[in-house]
Amino acid sequence: MIYLADTADINEIRELFKYLPIEGVTTNPTIVKNAGLPISKVIPEIQKCIGDKMMHFQVVARNADDILKEAILYRDYFDFKEKYYVKVPVTYEGYRAISMVKDAGMNVTATAIFTQQQAFLAANAGADFVAPYVNRLDNISSHGIDVVADIVKGFILNKIKTKVLAASFKNVDQIYRVSMVGCHSVTVPYDLLMATAYHPMTDKGVIDFETDAIGYYDIKP
Repeated sequence: MIYLADTADINEIRELFKYLPIEGVTTNPTIVKNAGLPISKVIPEIQKCIGDKMMHFQVVARNADDILKEAILYRDYFDFKEKYYVKVPVTYEGYRAISMVKDAGMNVTATAIFTQQQAFLAANAGADFVAPYVNRLDNISSHGIDVVADIVKGFILNKIKTKVLAASFKNVDQIYRVSMVGCHSVTVPYDLLMATAYHPMTDKGVIDFETDAIGYYDIKP
């Protein structure tokens, strides 16, 4: 499964990419706002941290023509390369924009997905990734994991190549459960990514090994 960092905080990104096999970063206007810097400042810093990894960057325009213009603007301004993914919400105009952005030679991540049919429509429009919101579905008494599972199953049955990028997590168990239904990728906030990689029994095991090695590991550098 592919892990992406759902943050625009430079310190968080540096630490995540130092320790974990993260394949890219996802952002949106709320994440950028929380980082406290305008995109002209924060995106170049993120690029320095992630190198040639994936950058999923969200547009804010609503009209399809304007979405395309905005996607091109960011591509050229930041000199985004082949791993630039334009995040497009699945509104009516968004579906139209997905195919337009693809025709212009850019990748697309269809976002703000809450139903299986939204995901299928976005895939048919040409999206490379679809991003269902797990915890937001749970918050409205729906079942986020089930929606992800149905999307994955539907893509397999219909031989759709679009990948599922599950988003909106509040705990490690949600990440575990989407991985067990065949989700291709997840985008996860800093604290949950670090928690996913950690277990106290691992630390205990390391301490036990160090203790048992005393007097027996006698070859020193």
